[in-house]
Amino acid sequence: MERSETDLLEKAQGGNLFAFEEVVRRYQRRVYAVAMRIVRRHDVADDVTQETFLRAHRKLDSFDTSRPFGPWICRIAANLAISHVRSPVAREEELGEGAAEEPSRAQSPLDAVLEGEARALLEQALEALPVEQRAVFVLRSVEEMSYREIAGTLEIPLGSVMSRLSRAREKLHAALKGYLGPAAARAERAEGAET
Repeated sequence: MERSETDLLEKAQGGNLFAFEEVVRRYQRRVYAVAMRIVRRHDVADDVTQETFLRAHRKLDSFDTSRPFGPWICRIAANLAISHVRSPVAREEELGEGAAEEPSRAQSPLDAVLEGEARALLEQALEALPVEQRAVFVLRSVEEMSYREIAGTLEIPLGSVMSRLSRAREKLHAALKGYLGPAAARAERAEGAET
């Protein structure tokens, strides 16, 4: 039988390392995914994930267990990832190395080529976004957070979430328009008909 999250967090706040280890186990993939989609490199995402849990452990006594833990831990991860991307070290690393690639899961060689091409184009488009827009886009599209959760996670106004998400979507649409071809044109016509 799994312990409730509140029970685990209260025990972890009381110094129980086994309880905190279970919290880490439950949230490690989610935190890594947030970090990876913002920093775009596996090794850096690992570092951000580790630092996220270290900071969470240090500040755990200030966490209100009546609130959901996910947005709190994701806010720490997103802020650390954004700080890394803005750092001078990150800019130097970008000049020396490209973004990490994930292995293809395609079945046929043609699918593998098309999937790789689409992924590379999407990676480039995401990387070209300003980090603030990328973070909002990742939290909404990948983590499926609500606008209010994103606002709380990043500690920004709800209107900023909506405008950053809108700008991110516009830029991604423009970057991927040529690749999507007729499908993008149909979507544009459909959007125009709705307004």
